[in-house]
Amino acid sequence: MTALPDMTELQIRRYARHIVLAEIGGIGQARLIAAKVLVIGAGGLGAPLLQYLAAAGIGTLGVIDDDTVDLSNLQRQVIHRTADIGTTKVESARRTLLEINPEVTVRAHGERLTAANAGEIVAGYDIVADGSDNFATRYLVNDTCYRLKKTLVSAAILRFDGQISTYKAFHGAGHPCLRCLFPEAPSEDAVPSCAQAGVLGALAGTLGSMQATEVVKEILNVGRSLSGRLVMYDALAGSFDEMAVAKRPDCPTCGAA
Repeated sequence: MTALPDMTELQIRRYARHIVLAEIGGIGQARLIAAKVLVIGAGGLGAPLLQYLAAAGIGTLGVIDDDTVDLSNLQRQVIHRTADIGTTKVESARRTLLEINPEVTVRAHGERLTAANAGEIVAGYDIVADGSDNFATRYLVNDTCYRLKKTLVSAAILRFDGQISTYKAFHGAGHPCLRCLFPEAPSEDAVPSCAQAGVLGALAGTLGSMQATEVVKEILNVGRSLSGRLVMYDALAGSFDEMAVAKRPDCPTCGAA
């Protein structure tokens, strides 16, 4: 087990509101500082997620994205500024994160996650948070995290609706993966993109913040995990619903686990 870092006086002051929480305390905050989290995408979900993880003191934050900042992003991707238009999203995100918390190490992966690089990149982190915007990446992340035994916190948004769950099927019975819920990805034209159908900007903040909360819970092993549960949020109704997700014996990814 890796030794936890000793906190400096400035860190104790910075994270004081965490440290006074019985579920976190000094030891828990030290675990956050020692943690390495990879965020897939510096877009609508990744923007609030990254900012809250940096503020929480996650010691190493990786962000992978091959896109550049566009004017249409700024309605919801609050990690970027108007002056960042044309800049790579990972570099824009790095600047903002270091302004929030200069103690955080930011690893910027300015590339697309593919089958060729996923294993090497994901292996360098303790936990993965997926905010990607396409099914191919989501399934690649799910399968890679299962193979490497990395906990995955995944969220998705469209129009006024969002959903979130945690996948750690490598723990065995009672812990499904994404393919247990959706065995096969729909065709890319079956579900419209945010560019086609639209998305409420603040919805990204809601689900991205929920992702940050679940990442922190998983690092600290506190509270009730979302593994085995899919939480759905309807912004127009102002309501949350929950659905149980069972592990599928015939799952193509984790069925034998």
